[in-house]
Amino acid sequence: MGMSVTISEAAEQDAEQILKLQYLCFQSEAALYGNYRIDPLVETLDALRHEVAAECVFVARLGDEVVGSVRGRVTEDGAADIGKLCVHPRLQGHGIGARLLGAVEAALAEEGQVTRFRLHTGRRSEGNLRLYRRVGYRTVGAFDAPDGVPMILLEKAAGTYVATA
Repeated sequence: MGMSVTISEAAEQDAEQILKLQYLCFQSEAALYGNYRIDPLVETLDALRHEVAAECVFVARLGDEVVGSVRGRVTEDGAADIGKLCVHPRLQGHGIGARLLGAVEAALAEEGQVTRFRLHTGRRSEGNLRLYRRVGYRTVGAFDAPDGVPMILLEKAAGTYVATA
């Protein structure tokens, strides 16, 4: 490729690229579950702009192109919810997802008294589950999302950073 991928906080002007990337990346998840109404595919640009302004959002860039994204927020129960992690399909498998997770975890830990990190993924999403387990997340529960997709809930203790190399 010749250029390195950089990780940084997202800015409002990144919202449109994030939304397009999210739409591309979550097509495979939608196909896996036969449900094209999953939240990442129906989110509006205005809703995403609000999240970029109000929450902790990171992007991975290759030059000027946004090739990855992740979001997080600290909840009232002391957990940090992480979601909508996505990496462009042509760049998956190169550690970008793990780097994005590390960046959002570090930023959320600095925001307050975070006791644990929490995220969820579809029960059949083996690639996602491998990544999350490799960086220290463990299954703590299961539930059906409002759109009917069977989900797995994963958590790890704050301060639990696992080498991704």
